[in-house]
Amino acid sequence: MNTKAVVLAAGKGTRMMSETNNLPKVLRQACGKPLLHYVLKAIDFIPPENTVLVGGYMKEAVFAAFPGYPQAVQEPQLGTGHAVMCAKEHLEGFDGTVLVCYGDMPLLKKEVYEGLLQHHAETGALCTMLSGTCKEYLPYGRVLRDENGDFLRIVEDRDCTEEQKAIRELNVGIYAFDCASLLEALSSLKNNNAQKEYYLTDVPAILRDQGKRVAVYTAALNEQIIGVNTPEQLEQTERFLRQRGE
Repeated sequence: MNTKAVVLAAGKGTRMMSETNNLPKVLRQACGKPLLHYVLKAIDFIPPENTVLVGGYMKEAVFAAFPGYPQAVQEPQLGTGHAVMCAKEHLEGFDGTVLVCYGDMPLLKKEVYEGLLQHHAETGALCTMLSGTCKEYLPYGRVLRDENGDFLRIVEDRDCTEEQKAIRELNVGIYAFDCASLLEALSSLKNNNAQKEYYLTDVPAILRDQGKRVAVYTAALNEQIIGVNTPEQLEQTERFLRQRGE
């Protein structure tokens, strides 16, 4: 499969006290290695020259720590959709699949990424999103499906009704896209929300509304989908990595 990856690694990590530690979030260490190390290791079936790092806060440190990867800069940081827009120069003219993932999710295993891409290829979808269940509460968007069980849209946690909050199928925020369809949909993204940001989560609904096939790859992921946003989650992540022997 002809695949490129876009790894979002621009976040500051305010709750991680990044300024105090003088490190961006993706360079915070778990078991002696940066969080971003584990993500890049999990997707190392995609060659470095096809893996774009999107940096923002302390980008020079991120790029210096992981040389050999194409670089894109997101300044200012205006949401996940905007982050992928910032990698546009590396994607234009590419006829293949784009995997979008996060530099602060070190627990997601290689076989999950591979399963997502395989499902994307098998279904012929132009967008395949990763969804999963988790035993603990995570403030992630919920995946809404229609009466046939097909993807309808994503609703963010803060916008959920009480009924929607009970949905256990969570949007992980990781996607496989047909590159041309992704770039076209990004040009339609709007920032008419309270944060005035461009959300990548809006792209699947844009494609669906255009009549394009959107698939969902679902797995029981549990701790794998924990993103590191707080010191407590960093400790939790280290615990899981030690249990795995990493």
